Amino acid sequence: MAIRFRDRKAAGECLAQHLYPYQNQANLIVLGLPRGGIPVAYEIARTLQANLDVCLVRKLGVPSHPELAMGAIALDGIRILNHTLIETLGISSQEVETVTTQAQQELTRQNQCYRQGRPYPDLSDQTIVLVDDGLATGSSMQAALAFLRKQQPRAIIVAVPIAATAPSSLIEQEVDQVICLYQSDHLMAISHWYDDFSALTDTQVQSQLAQGNFKIMTNGTPPI
Repeated sequence: MAIRFRDRKAAGECLAQHLYPYQNQANLIVLGLPRGGIPVAYEIARTLQANLDVCLVRKLGVPSHPELAMGAIALDGIRILNHTLIETLGISSQEVETVTTQAQQELTRQNQCYRQGRPYPDLSDQTIVLVDDGLATGSSMQAALAFLRKQQPRAIIVAVPIAATAPSSLIEQEVDQVICLYQSDHLMAISHWYDDFSALTDTQVQSQLAQGNFKIMTNGTPPI
């Protein structure tokens, strides 16, 4: 294996080194995809002295194999479907709608849980660094991008530690820049590229988001 990360924190630290040109840039915000993208994004935001927030998306798992994405949803009713996969596996439209309804319920719950009543940040004319802990099928990232483009940002940079080659190439055509430490034609599961790929809790995500207001820091120290 060409590269392996100790954990998501280490992956974020590695990615941040490739994002130094954006450090202390005005109108910059780092958005993580929940849950696994948040600790990666946290390290990037800390290094760049940018604010951290969450871009809510939810994978649509194949009914017989939930870890395999047949699509994804985001806020504002956005849904991305892999029609080729759905047809190949013979997944019915009713099954797709059932999975979508369940995913929408969880997306709503996460929005309430993670945002804690905070309004969504104004992303117009902002440079966005969009982060996840890996890019496998690309469905979640595509749903996130569909949502973000509606916010009319200045630029979108996608940053991931590891990515499958094909979806990464597609994403490159949709954004201003993709920063990826390693691509593979045979990615398999994202977890295979981490020593520690423990599932995150809502409490852990809330904690990192609450601590992610790095732009207001002075000389690296939060104001009293």
